[in-house]
Amino acid sequence: MSRPRQGGRRAGYGVYLIPGVLASLAVIVVPLVMTVGISFTRWPGIGAATWIGFDNYTRLFHDVNFWASFGHILLLIVAMAVIPTLLGLLLAAVLFDYVAKVFKPRWASAFRSGFYLPQVLPVAVTGIVWGWILHPSYGALNRILESAGLSSLTRNWLGDPDYALYSVMAIMIWVQLGYPIVMFMSGLQRIDPELYEAADLDGAGWWQRFRRITVHLIRPEFYVVLVTTTIAALKIFGPIFVLTRGGPSNATLVPSYFAYKNFFEKAQVGYGSAISTVLTVFIVVLAFVFLRLQTRDQEMNR
Repeated sequence: MSRPRQGGRRAGYGVYLIPGVLASLAVIVVPLVMTVGISFTRWPGIGAATWIGFDNYTRLFHDVNFWASFGHILLLIVAMAVIPTLLGLLLAAVLFDYVAKVFKPRWASAFRSGFYLPQVLPVAVTGIVWGWILHPSYGALNRILESAGLSSLTRNWLGDPDYALYSVMAIMIWVQLGYPIVMFMSGLQRIDPELYEAADLDGAGWWQRFRRITVHLIRPEFYVVLVTTTIAALKIFGPIFVLTRGGPSNATLVPSYFAYKNFFEKAQVGYGSAISTVLTVFIVVLAFVFLRLQTRDQEMNR
C-alpha cells in the first residue's frame, strides 16, 4: 500500500515544475524556434516575410565578416576562459595555501572579494570606466605612460584596429578573473587536509602538492569554470557594444554583435537570425563535447 502512495507523492512534485517549464518555453524554446524559422526568410522586421530557403546560410558562409568575427571569438576565448582559468587556479591556491595560513582567513576572503568585484559590476559601468581609462586624449593609462617618460607607448587603445581587440581582451581578463578564483577556492575547501599532510611527510614541495593533489582533485570545478567561461566568451555582447561597437573597421566584431547589427541597424532580420542560429548550434555542440569529456574523465577516475 505504501508504494502507490509514494508514487503519487512523487507525481505531485511535478506540479511545482510547471512554472519553470512554462517560463523556459516562453523565454527560450519559443524564441529559439522562431529565430530558426526566420533564418530561412528575407524579412526587414515588419510586413510579410519572404521564404528564401538556405540563401541566408549560403551568404553567411561566404561572408568575410562572419568568419572574421569567429576568429575574434577564438582570441576572446583565450582571454575569457583559458587565461582566467589558469591564473585563477594559481591565485586560488596561493590565497588558500599561503595568505589564509600566514595571515588570516579573512585576508584571503578580502582578496577573493576584491578579485570577484568586476563580476558584479554592471557591464555598462565597466565599459564606460575602461573607456575613460583608455581614452587617447585624457585617459589615465596614456597619462601614466607620459608621466613615466614612455610617450612612445601611448596609443589609441580602443580606436586603433591593431590594438582594439587586445585591449578588449585585457579588460575581459580583468573582468573574468574573479569567477575562477571563487570556484577554485570553494573546491579547495573540500580537499582532505590529511592528503597535504601526507605529502609534506613524504617531502613534497608546494608545486608538487599543487600539481599532484590540488589540480587532480578539483577537476569538477575546472570543467565547470572552463565550460561557463567559454560559453560566456562565445556569446559576448555587452562589453563589445559599450566599448567599441565592433570597430574600428570591424576589428572587434563578434558573432553576437554581428547578428545585432543585421537585426537592428541593417533591418536584415532573416540574415541576423541565421547568424544567431549558427552561433547557438556551435555553443550547444561545444557544451556537449565538454560534458562528454567531463563524464568520461569521472568514469576513468572511479
